[in-house]
Amino acid sequence: MTARDVKEIFDRGLFRGEIRFEEPMSAHTSLKTGGPVEIMVFPEDPLSLKNVLSACERENIPSFVLGAGTNLLAGDTGTGGVAISLREFRSIEPTRDEGVLFVGAGTPLAMLLGFAQRNGYAGLEALAGIPGSAGGAVYMNAGSFGTEMKDVVVSVSVMNRHGDIEILDRDRIGFSYRSSNLPEGSVILSVNIALRRDDPEAIRQRTGEFLKKKRAAQPLGESSAGCVFKNPPGDSAGRLIDAAGCKGMRAGGAEVSRVHANFFINTGNAVPGFHGAHADRKGKGQGAQRHRARAGDKDSGSQ
Repeated sequence: MTARDVKEIFDRGLFRGEIRFEEPMSAHTSLKTGGPVEIMVFPEDPLSLKNVLSACERENIPSFVLGAGTNLLAGDTGTGGVAISLREFRSIEPTRDEGVLFVGAGTPLAMLLGFAQRNGYAGLEALAGIPGSAGGAVYMNAGSFGTEMKDVVVSVSVMNRHGDIEILDRDRIGFSYRSSNLPEGSVILSVNIALRRDDPEAIRQRTGEFLKKKRAAQPLGESSAGCVFKNPPGDSAGRLIDAAGCKGMRAGGAEVSRVHANFFINTGNAVPGFHGAHADRKGKGQGAQRHRARAGDKDSGSQ
């Protein structure tokens, strides 16, 4: 697919945002791995997102939605189709309902926690240190220290692959351990969460305590995708991996963390794939030229 093909597709409908070609996924994942994706788009509003999804459906182009890339393992050989980044869908606004916040799907979780702390909204403190976006946290029902996203979600706004928007109440989402049951193919646009009012300083202190515990037990400063395996009933994946003697095990640049065995970290040159530990992938993808265009700008040629 050429840049001209893409321009023709997006010119058929209104699109505001940036378009990149041969964009390295390693720049968009917390593991810092992944080869180039053929096309990556950054829609700025729901209408632009709708037109991207509709164009992909109409032209039979494979696509996937990219949150913050903190729970994603991207292949090093590259990916065809369109990656849709929701990074521009970041906003936090109080609603008319007391204690309820409207949060855009692309809002970093850390940004949400910071807003809640400064403005006296309590209930998210235990999630401190969890990377990713609000949309991703809802999709996987992120949780820590007994608190999960399902505990605060009121409703979620989603868009299907045809561009139709629907508001789902919490009871319709089907939350379970590190999972949700959203309609297949739906894209999270925003979430309304219900928090309780409290003193900002008290919230700050609780957040700090949770973060201190995490820093002591998890490699927060390393390049990882968080916990790799779900905990089995009555046990923890990290303990089982450690008991198997795998803590500190290394294959190429990938290592089982010595701090927490359920974290696999990239020490600098890890690559995905069965042969990643042995193959010399140095320089792969360096010849791919990166092109950037912003739809709607005068120099992009878009209408």
